[in-house]
Parts: sequence; C-alpha cells; structure tokens
Amino acid sequence: MTVVIAGAGPTGLTLAIDLARRGVPCRVLDKAATLFPGSRGKGLQPRTLEVFDDLGVIGAVLAGGESFPPMRLYRGAEVVWEKPIYELLGLPQLAASPAVPYPYTWLIPQWRTDQILAARFAELGGDIEFNTEVTGFAQDDDGVTVHTDRGPVRADYLVGADGGRSTVRKVSGVEFLGGALTEERIIVGDVRATGLDGRCCHLLTRDGDQSRRFSLWNLPGSEHFQLVVTMAPGDEIPELTVDGMQELLECRSGRRDVVLSDLRWISLYKVNLLMAQHFRMGRVFLAGDAAHVHSPAGGQGVNTGVQDAYNLGWKLAAVLAGAPDVLLDSYEAERLPVAAEVLHLSGALHRQNFGATEPAPAAIHQLDISYRAGPLAAGDAHVTGVLQPGDRAPDGLLPDGRRLFDVFRGPHWTVLQFGTDPADFGIPQVCLAPGSDYDVPVGSYVLVRPDGYIGAISTRAEVIRDQLRRAGEARAPISGVGATARVTTV
Repeated sequence: MTVVIAGAGPTGLTLAIDLARRGVPCRVLDKAATLFPGSRGKGLQPRTLEVFDDLGVIGAVLAGGESFPPMRLYRGAEVVWEKPIYELLGLPQLAASPAVPYPYTWLIPQWRTDQILAARFAELGGDIEFNTEVTGFAQDDDGVTVHTDRGPVRADYLVGADGGRSTVRKVSGVEFLGGALTEERIIVGDVRATGLDGRCCHLLTRDGDQSRRFSLWNLPGSEHFQLVVTMAPGDEIPELTVDGMQELLECRSGRRDVVLSDLRWISLYKVNLLMAQHFRMGRVFLAGDAAHVHSPAGGQGVNTGVQDAYNLGWKLAAVLAGAPDVLLDSYEAERLPVAAEVLHLSGALHRQNFGATEPAPAAIHQLDISYRAGPLAAGDAHVTGVLQPGDRAPDGLLPDGRRLFDVFRGPHWTVLQFGTDPADFGIPQVCLAPGSDYDVPVGSYVLVRPDGYIGAISTRAEVIRDQLRRAGEARAPISGVGATARVTTV
C-alpha cells in the first residue's frame, strides 16, 4: 500500500505526515532541488494551528513565528496611522478561550513552515525525493502508475499537491475554471531592508495613496522582509532585481533612506480565481493550489491546502485499511464547497484593498468551516443547538488539567458522552457533564472524527456505531482497565 504525493509544499507535507503517523507508506516527489525558499504563504490561521497541534509541530511553529504585526501607513517618512489587520479587513478579532486555544493569525514565513513539516515527516521515517518531476500517470482498477523523469512509480493512490500549474491536474483532464480577478499583477519577494523602525507591515507611499504602496512586512526570526507591490494595468514592470525594487520603492515612497539588499527570492504573478471542477478522479486526488487558486488577501492559501490534506489523510488511510471506497468520495463533497467559499472571500477582501467599509463576508480564521449536510454528518432530528454534526469540535478544559484537544490528538476517533448510559464503542471515550461549548441534549453521544470534526450527535448509541462502521472503524467493545479515557466534569 503506497500513496504518491506530488509536491513538497505545506499541503503535500501535511498529508505525508498524517499518512506516516498512521503507518501508511508514502512517497513525496518534488521537481525542485530543495524546499521552497520564499516567504510567500506567511499567515497561519487559528484552525491551521489546531491541525499542527494534532500533527505534533505546534511548538516549533509557535517558536518560529509571532502574532501578526499592525499595519502602518506612511506618507513619505511620516506615519499616518497604525491599525491591526483585522480592523482594516473589517473582521472581528478572536479572544483566547477554552474552546479556541489559538485565536490569532500567526506570522511565519512559508520556508520555515516547510522546514518544520519536513523535519516532522523525517522524524516519522519519511524522505522527500527532490529533483523528481511527475510527468504523468495512468490508473487502472488496482492502482496508479506515476510517470516521473526518473522512471515509473506504482502506487495505490496519487495526490496532486503540485501547485497552481499542477501537472497532475492537467494530465487528469479536469477543468480548471475561472479567470483573472483583476488585470493587476503583484510582485512578491524576500529582501533585507534598513531605515525602518518597529515590527509592522510598513505601507510606504509618497502621498498616503494606499493603491500606490510599496509594502515591507517584518518576518519573525529573520533579517529579511517580505516585499509586496501591486502593479496596476499599464504600469511598467521593473526588473525583478534588488536595483529594480530599490528604484520602485523610491518612486512609490519618495524615500531614499530605506535601502534594500540581499534579494533572496522574487516572483511576479497575476491574481486568479480558479477552481478544479473535481477533486477526485478515481485513484487520483487534487489538493491545495492544484485544486484552487485565489487572491492572497485574507491569508487563506496555505491554510486551505493544509485543511484539504487533513481531510483527505485519514480517509485514504481508512480505505487502505479496508473501509469502503465510497468514503473517499466525501473528500470532494466536503472540500469543494469550502474552496468555492474561500474564492469568494479572498476575492471580496482583495477588492476591498484594506479599505473596509462594511464587515467582511466571512471570517478568515477557518474555525467556522463546517461539513453540515455532508455525507459524513449524522444526528438526531431533535439536535437543534448551535453545535451541529459536521462542525469543528471545540476544545475545552478537563478537570484533570488536560484539554479536549489532548484527548483528540492522534489518528483515532473519539466519543464524548454527555450524561449518557454507559456504552463502549472500542475507541477513546470521555464522559462529560452537559454544558460548556457543547450545547447538546443531555444523554447525547458526540462522535469526533480524526480530523477534529463532529461525525454524529445522537442519544442513540447505534447511530454512533453506524457511523463508525461506515468509516471502517467498527470494532469489538474494549474491555480492561485504562482501555478508554473516562473523565467526568463537575
């Protein structure tokens, strides 16, 4: 049993880690010689931090980043204002609570995120095969033959996490529909800069016009800044060199005291809103930018790809272990609508351009993503609370000092019992008093999936067992001391 993953970015590495910790062999192939060197996807949303907690990398991620700094607008050398990014986007700011342990968007350059994920994959016995380009594939009833420039590789499944220009998607023939959001182009790169004080996103302008800004973001734990410059239609594109960027900075800001050097990475691109019409084609799947491309506004790109991988990983492992193949259909059913909403949100935030006049259409933290009414959400008709099957399972504090996330952590399913009759489902269970952030009827069982979403809410144990059977997790009841985790709140 083998899964081949094309692409060693955050999406591919998240999937590789999830499979490796479940004992599923996987090969990660990437045409580059090394991990991506730039800061491109630099914001990790609260839900992604929860995923990284589960995957065992949250300590390194928190140590390698910091909370998003404020945005600071300059008119020449004068500071016009300094505001938090949430205010500029018209979004509410979360506060830490027992249900939400990581309320802040976390600033960390993508190259460091990639390094952390690659190290975790290696810790689990994995190895990235660089300088190996996937050039095509052919699938049959028994598996997939993945063609590479180093020869064919046989696998049970292939996952294309190979970016917006995905070879896997192109070879699959699936339509990638959409188009350019605007005619603007964006320059992004990593560069050193002197002449700026404070840790901010420095919006440098000549006269306070944000549309003609030259942005320099401080990057945590690094002497480099991320530069971001939007070029309007008709603007002459400068040379993508440090001299070209210095000239553009001086033109946009009128300042010569800010000096650039050591351009580590740079790219020019057009903002597109594109989405694959299918995320599953037999034994082949698309995830991350290979499945959906959108504006960087709101910091959704890396995060949506990580969520794709986290949704797919446990399902691949379950089917390889004997679960019904139809379980894999739920990947597209659950993630395609989410991707469509992300395209809508990022497009709206891009057009707004840090000039919110009304609340944003949705939050960016991704905690409210839900799979309600999806194929894996089950429950009783009388469950009418705020929390529903398909929603994210909230965290919570337990009397012994642990968190619910401590119980959820790992590749298993979990049952929460709220004043229910004793029942053993063969998986970890926690007995809780009704209340807290789980507004469910007394006598309810709450089934939590391996990816931290609620698979069922019911007062009937047979509903929980049926969901476990559908996912290939039905087992004999566990017996013996310590077989299940049982905690009672007061």
